[in-house]
Amino acid sequence: MKKLQLLLGILFLLNISNAQKVYLAHIEGDIDLGLAPYVKRIIEVAEKDFADAIIFRVNTFGGRVDAATQIKDAIMDSKIKTIAFIDKRAISAGALISLSCQTVFMVPGASMGATTVVDQGGAKQSEKYQSYMRSEMRSTAEKNGRRADIAEAMVDERVVVEGLVDSTQLVTLTSKEALEYGMTDGIYSSVDEVLKSLDMENARVIELEPSFAEGFVRFLNHPIMSSLLIMIGLIGMFTEIKTPGWGLPGTAALIALGLFFGAGYILELASIVEILVFILGVILLLIELFVVPGFGLFGISGIIAIIASLFLGLLSGFDLVDSSMISAALAQLSGSLLATLVVVYGLSKILPKTTAWNKLILQTNIEAKSGYTTDLVDLEHLVSKTGEALTDLRPSGTALVDNSRLDVVTQGDYIVKGEKIKVIEVAGSKVVVTKC
Repeated sequence: MKKLQLLLGILFLLNISNAQKVYLAHIEGDIDLGLAPYVKRIIEVAEKDFADAIIFRVNTFGGRVDAATQIKDAIMDSKIKTIAFIDKRAISAGALISLSCQTVFMVPGASMGATTVVDQGGAKQSEKYQSYMRSEMRSTAEKNGRRADIAEAMVDERVVVEGLVDSTQLVTLTSKEALEYGMTDGIYSSVDEVLKSLDMENARVIELEPSFAEGFVRFLNHPIMSSLLIMIGLIGMFTEIKTPGWGLPGTAALIALGLFFGAGYILELASIVEILVFILGVILLLIELFVVPGFGLFGISGIIAIIASLFLGLLSGFDLVDSSMISAALAQLSGSLLATLVVVYGLSKILPKTTAWNKLILQTNIEAKSGYTTDLVDLEHLVSKTGEALTDLRPSGTALVDNSRLDVVTQGDYIVKGEKIKVIEVAGSKVVVTKC
């Protein structure tokens, strides 16, 4: 009896291992760079599992050309059968992705086409970008045995397809038209019908949703979130430079900028070059602040390098970046920098008056033998007196005023050791100074 059970168990396992496996993935909503890692993972997992096919359920109005190109390349490099199942629509970038699959099916009443490259406002881009997209659509269709002229006519209304459109219309095919002109392999209402048509009705369907990490990276790449990360990074850097030691602002800046460049690196927005340029900019800025007195070449170069790296981090490493991507990146970065300046200005006015800020400076009397003035009454006469910074004031430090060593604080400015200073306010033991 035990031998029979063992034999049945072995047969069951063999049957499972020999069963057909089909992976199901979803390409829905906007085509953005956050979708590419999900598609690549699906293909990688399916290949390792020796799956028989991958079905991409497509329902999209399109999106970024660079994202669609990444997805198209991953699908065309797949070592297993790829199937596009157009559920409702595959417009613009969705059409390119669908045609990159070896087999294309559509539901009744679906549509595919209209792949002209437009900007975020819907305006048609220049011939440079249209030419690129025509080439992508034509070569993709040719590789999978479909009509290149129809694929090209989806991009360019000047391409005439006899019996379909004249020279004034872009091609957008219905399900029936796509079947008639060989741009789809069949019309089916469900994935089950698709599998049955492929003699895979008994296949085990494995549906993979985007992972938490993929969703998180996609969330970080959202324009609002990436702008917020830039702001946190820049504000944290400014605050950390202005306060002694290392604290929460610097840590927050490192985390925010790490998430910004890390997400960009995963999505192929930022390369190691942009990251190194940013690090170089920070180093140049630190040299200007702590090594070279005043503000000059190092500081300006550092700021330029930081801004350039952030701008490039918002663009794709894609060779054909269109003007809409550049405009969007410029607008996003400009908005982030403007918001950062507003917040920094507000902090420079508010922080010196807060309890947390005042904890950074000496508020209590110290013994006279230490060499510092302790007579609070006598400090009032120091207002408008000039002196010299004995240490770097960042913003607190030591200065020599009227032959007395004093603990002083600036209003947030950084003053280099040896520079002339002037007392502008005395409040108890707090002596506020500014650069002469």
